[in-house]
Amino acid sequence: MDAAVPAPPLPIKSGVAIHPSAIVAAGARLGVDVQIGPFCIIGPDVVIGDGARLISHVVADGHTAIGAEATLYPFCSIGMAPQDLKYKGEPTRTEIGARTLVREHVTVHRGTVTGHGLTRVGADCMLMSTAHIAHDCHLGDNVIIASNAILGGHVTIDDGAILGGGAAIHQFVRIGRGAMIGGVSGVEADVIPFGTVLGNRARLGGLNVIGLRRRGYDRAAIRGLRAAFLSLFRSDGVFAERLVELQAEADGGPLVDELLAFIAAPSKRGLIRASRAVDVEDES
Repeated sequence: MDAAVPAPPLPIKSGVAIHPSAIVAAGARLGVDVQIGPFCIIGPDVVIGDGARLISHVVADGHTAIGAEATLYPFCSIGMAPQDLKYKGEPTRTEIGARTLVREHVTVHRGTVTGHGLTRVGADCMLMSTAHIAHDCHLGDNVIIASNAILGGHVTIDDGAILGGGAAIHQFVRIGRGAMIGGVSGVEADVIPFGTVLGNRARLGGLNVIGLRRRGYDRAAIRGLRAAFLSLFRSDGVFAERLVELQAEADGGPLVDELLAFIAAPSKRGLIRASRAVDVEDES
Protein backbone atom coordinates (compact mmCIF):
# COMPACT_ATOMS: atom_id res chain seq x y z
CA MET A 1 0.00 0.00 0.00
CA ASP A 2 1.53 3.28 -1.15
CA ALA A 3 0.28 6.07 1.08
CA ALA A 4 1.91 8.71 -1.13
CA VAL A 5 -0.40 8.13 -4.11
CA PRO A 6 -4.12 8.88 -3.67
CA ALA A 7 -6.38 5.99 -4.66
CA PRO A 8 -8.83 6.35 -7.53
CA PRO A 9 -12.25 7.64 -6.47
CA LEU A 10 -14.57 5.02 -4.97
CA PRO A 11 -18.20 4.61 -5.95
CA ILE A 12 -20.22 6.78 -3.61
CA LYS A 13 -22.67 4.83 -1.45
CA SER A 14 -25.48 6.21 0.65
CA GLY A 15 -24.11 8.47 3.35
CA VAL A 16 -20.42 7.54 2.91
CA ALA A 17 -18.22 10.44 4.00
CA ILE A 18 -14.50 10.33 3.17
CA HIS A 19 -12.37 13.27 4.25
CA PRO A 20 -10.28 14.71 1.39
CA SER A 21 -7.05 13.95 3.28
CA ALA A 22 -7.89 10.26 3.74
CA ILE A 23 -6.44 7.63 1.39
CA VAL A 24 -8.76 4.74 0.56
CA ALA A 25 -7.19 2.19 -1.80
CA ALA A 26 -9.02 0.82 -4.80
CA GLY A 27 -10.58 -2.49 -3.82
CA ALA A 28 -11.56 -1.47 -0.30
CA ARG A 29 -15.24 -2.10 0.36
CA LEU A 30 -17.26 0.36 2.40
CA GLY A 31 -20.80 -0.16 3.68
CA VAL A 32 -23.46 2.52 3.84
CA ASP A 33 -23.12 5.47 6.21
CA VAL A 34 -19.41 4.84 6.76
CA GLN A 35 -17.33 7.82 7.92
CA ILE A 36 -13.60 7.99 7.11
CA GLY A 37 -12.01 10.91 8.93
CA PRO A 38 -8.90 13.01 8.24
CA PHE A 39 -5.61 11.29 7.39
CA CYS A 40 -6.94 7.74 7.60
CA ILE A 41 -5.27 5.14 5.36
CA ILE A 42 -7.32 2.14 4.23
CA GLY A 43 -5.76 -0.78 2.36
CA PRO A 44 -7.20 -2.52 -0.73
CA ASP A 45 -8.40 -5.65 1.10
CA VAL A 46 -10.23 -3.90 3.93
CA VAL A 47 -13.98 -4.28 4.39
CA ILE A 48 -15.78 -1.73 6.57
CA GLY A 49 -19.34 -2.45 7.72
CA ASP A 50 -22.35 -0.16 7.68
CA GLY A 51 -22.23 2.82 9.99
CA ALA A 52 -18.62 2.34 11.10
CA ARG A 53 -16.64 5.47 12.01
CA LEU A 54 -12.92 5.99 11.64
CA ILE A 55 -12.41 9.27 13.42
CA SER A 56 -8.94 10.27 12.17
CA HIS A 57 -5.39 8.99 11.56
CA VAL A 58 -6.56 5.35 11.55
CA VAL A 59 -4.53 2.79 9.60
CA ALA A 60 -6.33 -0.38 8.48
CA ASP A 61 -4.48 -2.77 6.21
CA GLY A 62 -4.33 -6.42 5.19
CA HIS A 63 -7.35 -8.68 4.86
CA THR A 64 -9.30 -6.86 7.54
CA ALA A 65 -13.02 -6.70 8.29
CA ILE A 66 -14.35 -3.93 10.54
CA GLY A 67 -17.87 -4.59 11.81
CA ALA A 68 -20.96 -2.44 11.52
CA GLU A 69 -21.08 0.62 13.77
CA ALA A 70 -17.59 0.01 15.12
CA THR A 71 -15.70 3.17 16.09
CA LEU A 72 -11.95 3.50 15.63
CA TYR A 73 -10.20 6.39 17.33
CA PRO A 74 -7.10 8.35 16.26
CA PHE A 75 -3.80 6.58 15.70
CA CYS A 76 -5.05 3.03 16.14
CA SER A 77 -3.59 0.44 13.77
CA ILE A 78 -5.62 -2.54 12.60
CA GLY A 79 -4.51 -5.51 10.50
CA MET A 80 -0.83 -4.72 10.17
CA ALA A 81 1.75 -7.51 9.88
CA PRO A 82 2.31 -9.51 13.08
CA GLN A 83 5.43 -9.11 15.22
CA ASP A 84 6.49 -12.66 14.38
CA LEU A 85 9.77 -13.36 12.59
CA LYS A 86 8.20 -16.44 10.96
CA TYR A 87 5.63 -14.31 9.14
CA LYS A 88 6.38 -14.12 5.41
CA GLY A 89 3.55 -11.92 4.15
CA GLU A 90 0.83 -14.59 3.95
CA PRO A 91 -2.72 -13.24 3.42
CA THR A 92 -3.92 -13.82 6.97
CA ARG A 93 -6.84 -11.93 8.47
CA THR A 94 -8.10 -9.55 11.13
CA GLU A 95 -11.69 -9.04 12.29
CA ILE A 96 -13.18 -6.32 14.49
CA GLY A 97 -16.75 -7.03 15.63
CA ALA A 98 -19.83 -4.86 15.37
CA ARG A 99 -20.12 -1.86 17.70
CA THR A 100 -16.66 -2.41 19.14
CA LEU A 101 -14.75 0.67 20.33
CA VAL A 102 -11.04 0.80 19.51
CA ARG A 103 -9.43 3.70 21.32
CA GLU A 104 -6.29 5.75 20.67
CA HIS A 105 -3.02 4.01 19.76
CA VAL A 106 -4.46 0.47 20.00
CA THR A 107 -2.72 -2.11 17.81
CA VAL A 108 -4.43 -5.28 16.52
CA HIS A 109 -2.19 -7.42 14.31
CA ARG A 110 -3.29 -9.94 11.71
CA GLY A 111 -2.98 -13.69 12.27
CA THR A 112 -0.26 -16.10 11.14
CA VAL A 113 -0.30 -19.35 9.21
CA THR A 114 1.35 -21.08 12.17
CA GLY A 115 -1.63 -20.00 14.28
CA HIS A 116 -5.30 -19.65 13.38
CA GLY A 117 -4.63 -17.36 10.43
CA LEU A 118 -7.02 -14.91 12.10
CA THR A 119 -6.95 -12.34 14.86
CA ARG A 120 -10.51 -11.72 16.00
CA VAL A 121 -12.06 -9.15 18.33
CA GLY A 122 -15.75 -9.83 18.97
CA ALA A 123 -18.77 -7.54 19.05
CA ASP A 124 -19.45 -4.84 21.64
CA CYS A 125 -15.89 -4.87 22.99
CA MET A 126 -13.89 -1.92 24.26
CA LEU A 127 -10.15 -1.77 23.67
CA MET A 128 -8.87 1.20 25.65
CA SER A 129 -5.92 3.37 24.70
CA THR A 130 -2.56 1.77 23.83
CA ALA A 131 -3.76 -1.81 24.31
CA HIS A 132 -2.03 -4.39 22.12
CA ILE A 133 -3.76 -7.45 20.63
CA ALA A 134 -1.12 -9.70 19.09
CA HIS A 135 -1.44 -12.18 16.23
CA ASP A 136 -3.94 -15.05 16.42
CA CYS A 137 -5.70 -13.74 19.54
CA HIS A 138 -9.41 -14.48 19.76
CA LEU A 139 -11.59 -12.19 21.89
CA GLY A 140 -15.25 -12.98 22.48
CA ASP A 141 -18.06 -10.46 22.75
CA ASN A 142 -18.33 -7.75 25.43
CA VAL A 143 -14.67 -8.01 26.38
CA ILE A 144 -13.05 -4.94 27.98
CA ILE A 145 -9.29 -4.42 27.68
CA ALA A 146 -8.11 -1.47 29.77
CA SER A 147 -5.32 0.92 28.83
CA ASN A 148 -1.79 -0.40 28.34
CA ALA A 149 -2.83 -4.05 28.61
CA ILE A 150 -0.91 -6.35 26.27
CA LEU A 151 -1.79 -9.76 24.86
CA GLY A 152 0.84 -12.13 23.54
CA GLY A 153 0.06 -14.22 20.48
CA HIS A 154 -2.62 -16.93 20.45
CA VAL A 155 -4.42 -15.68 23.58
CA THR A 156 -8.11 -16.63 23.88
CA ILE A 157 -10.46 -14.45 25.94
CA ASP A 158 -14.07 -15.57 26.33
CA ASP A 159 -17.17 -13.36 26.46
CA GLY A 160 -17.45 -10.67 29.09
CA ALA A 161 -13.94 -10.91 30.54
CA ILE A 162 -12.25 -7.75 31.81
CA LEU A 163 -8.52 -6.99 31.79
CA GLY A 164 -7.25 -4.24 34.09
CA GLY A 165 -4.82 -1.56 33.00
CA GLY A 166 -1.27 -2.68 32.35
CA ALA A 167 -2.06 -6.39 32.54
CA ALA A 168 0.25 -8.63 30.51
CA ILE A 169 -1.05 -11.95 29.16
CA HIS A 170 1.42 -14.65 28.10
CA GLN A 171 1.15 -16.39 24.74
CA PHE A 172 -1.42 -19.21 24.48
CA VAL A 173 -3.18 -18.31 27.74
CA ARG A 174 -6.96 -18.89 27.92
CA ILE A 175 -9.13 -16.53 29.96
CA GLY A 176 -12.59 -17.87 30.75
CA ARG A 177 -15.94 -16.17 30.42
CA GLY A 178 -16.58 -13.33 32.85
CA ALA A 179 -13.11 -13.53 34.40
CA MET A 180 -11.47 -10.40 35.80
CA ILE A 181 -7.74 -9.71 35.59
CA GLY A 182 -6.40 -7.15 38.04
CA GLY A 183 -4.37 -4.18 36.85
CA VAL A 184 -0.62 -4.65 36.29
CA SER A 185 -0.99 -8.44 36.63
CA GLY A 186 1.31 -10.83 34.81
CA VAL A 187 -0.81 -13.80 33.70
CA GLU A 188 1.19 -16.90 32.73
CA ALA A 189 -1.50 -19.59 32.82
CA ASP A 190 -5.22 -20.11 32.18
CA VAL A 191 -7.89 -18.31 34.22
CA ILE A 192 -11.12 -20.18 35.01
CA PRO A 193 -14.51 -18.71 34.01
CA PHE A 194 -15.53 -15.97 36.47
CA GLY A 195 -12.20 -16.26 38.24
CA THR A 196 -10.39 -13.19 39.55
CA VAL A 197 -6.61 -13.04 39.44
CA LEU A 198 -4.18 -10.42 40.65
CA GLY A 199 -0.46 -9.97 41.06
CA ASN A 200 2.91 -10.51 39.50
CA ARG A 201 2.81 -13.38 38.88
CA ALA A 202 -0.98 -13.55 39.04
CA ARG A 203 -2.69 -16.04 41.37
CA LEU A 204 -6.34 -17.01 41.62
CA GLY A 205 -8.00 -14.93 44.31
CA GLY A 206 -11.68 -15.85 44.06
CA LEU A 207 -14.76 -15.53 41.89
CA ASN A 208 -16.12 -12.52 40.02
CA VAL A 209 -19.39 -12.54 41.97
CA ILE A 210 -20.36 -9.05 40.80
CA GLY A 211 -20.01 -10.20 37.21
CA LEU A 212 -22.18 -13.24 37.92
CA ARG A 213 -24.89 -11.07 39.44
CA ARG A 214 -24.82 -8.66 36.51
CA ARG A 215 -25.41 -11.58 34.18
CA GLY A 216 -28.55 -12.53 36.08
CA TYR A 217 -27.40 -15.66 37.90
CA ASP A 218 -29.38 -16.34 41.06
CA ARG A 219 -28.00 -17.13 44.52
CA ALA A 220 -28.38 -20.86 44.08
CA ALA A 221 -26.29 -20.88 40.89
CA ILE A 222 -23.60 -18.69 42.47
CA ARG A 223 -23.53 -20.85 45.63
CA GLY A 224 -23.11 -23.95 43.47
CA LEU A 225 -20.16 -22.43 41.65
CA ARG A 226 -18.71 -21.17 44.93
CA ALA A 227 -18.90 -24.67 46.44
CA ALA A 228 -17.15 -26.13 43.39
CA PHE A 229 -14.49 -23.41 43.58
CA LEU A 230 -13.81 -24.08 47.26
CA SER A 231 -13.68 -27.82 46.65
CA LEU A 232 -11.14 -27.46 43.84
CA PHE A 233 -9.00 -24.55 44.94
CA ARG A 234 -9.32 -24.25 48.73
CA SER A 235 -9.36 -27.86 49.91
CA ASP A 236 -6.50 -30.08 51.01
CA GLY A 237 -5.18 -32.95 48.96
CA VAL A 238 -4.22 -33.50 45.34
CA PHE A 239 -5.92 -31.23 42.79
CA ALA A 240 -6.39 -34.03 40.25
CA GLU A 241 -8.17 -36.17 42.85
CA ARG A 242 -10.43 -33.31 43.91
CA LEU A 243 -11.26 -32.71 40.24
CA VAL A 244 -12.27 -36.34 39.74
CA GLU A 245 -14.48 -36.17 42.83
CA LEU A 246 -16.21 -33.03 41.58
CA GLN A 247 -16.74 -34.54 38.12
CA ALA A 248 -18.35 -37.59 39.74
CA GLU A 249 -20.86 -35.58 41.74
CA ALA A 250 -24.46 -34.99 40.71
CA ASP A 251 -25.30 -32.13 38.36
CA GLY A 252 -23.92 -28.91 39.83
CA GLY A 253 -25.60 -26.68 37.28
CA PRO A 254 -24.44 -24.94 34.08
CA LEU A 255 -21.81 -22.78 35.78
CA VAL A 256 -20.09 -25.79 37.32
CA ASP A 257 -20.35 -27.63 34.01
CA GLU A 258 -18.69 -24.66 32.30
CA LEU A 259 -15.91 -24.63 34.90
CA LEU A 260 -15.25 -28.36 34.44
CA ALA A 261 -15.34 -28.07 30.64
CA PHE A 262 -12.84 -25.22 30.75
CA ILE A 263 -10.45 -27.22 32.92
CA ALA A 264 -10.81 -30.29 30.69
CA ALA A 265 -10.13 -28.37 27.45
CA PRO A 266 -6.64 -28.55 25.90
CA SER A 267 -4.21 -26.05 27.42
CA LYS A 268 -0.66 -25.09 26.57
CA ARG A 269 -0.07 -23.02 29.70
CA GLY A 270 -1.77 -24.95 32.48
CA LEU A 271 -4.15 -23.46 35.03
CA ILE A 272 -3.69 -20.60 37.47
CA ARG A 273 -4.44 -21.79 40.99
CA ALA A 274 -4.76 -20.12 44.37
CA SER A 275 -1.58 -19.50 46.33
CA ARG A 276 -3.10 -18.60 49.68
CA ALA A 277 -6.32 -19.20 51.60
CA VAL A 278 -8.26 -16.10 50.59
CA ASP A 279 -12.00 -16.67 50.65
CA VAL A 280 -14.15 -15.68 47.70
CA GLU A 281 -16.58 -12.81 48.00
CA ASP A 282 -19.78 -13.61 49.86
CA GLU A 283 -22.62 -13.96 47.37
CA SER A 284 -25.40 -13.10 49.78
